Amino acid sequence: MKLPKINILDEKNKTLRLTSKNVTFPLSEEDKKLINDIIQYLTMSQIEEYYKKYDLRPGMGLAFIQLGIPKNIFVIVEEVDEEEFKNYVIINPKMISHSEELIYVGEGEGCLSVNREVEGIVPRYARMRVSYQDIDGNQQEIRVREDISVAFQHEMDHLNGILFVDKIDKNNPFKDREKMREI
Repeated sequence: MKLPKINILDEKNKTLRLTSKNVTFPLSEEDKKLINDIIQYLTMSQIEEYYKKYDLRPGMGLAFIQLGIPKNIFVIVEEVDEEEFKNYVIINPKMISHSEELIYVGEGEGCLSVNREVEGIVPRYARMRVSYQDIDGNQQEIRVREDISVAFQHEMDHLNGILFVDKIDKNNPFKDREKMREI
């Protein structure tokens, strides 16, 4: 596999604070190629042989805004089995509903745009339903839970100019931990 050329913006870049705009269909060939490049990049970043070879930080999600493109598109690549992946291409997402139960990632959330260790918990919904359009513009709905729910919320935040570090209480990074379930 060949590593696609992807330039991920660092958290200091003000572009990450922009609100992304809805996408019209059909998608441009450029957008389709970028979606495929992101899938390949995220997949390679999760395979030891490639992340060692190319010095990549493993990542499972990437929003277009992280590449400097303020479009409501994000991609998640989930490793479902050893080097077997499920891809989510989510365009123009909207949260329909969510659980009352809150969860957080025990070892902490990470982000390909945040190149530092961050202490603290990010409260997330344990489950949610999202409507979105697929790569062909068809209206879809998906119910996500646990780590995929966290990933969806993380990427949807990016589309609204929000980074996960914004959701950590600066004075008490582990605030209300006992009111949430660790995953």
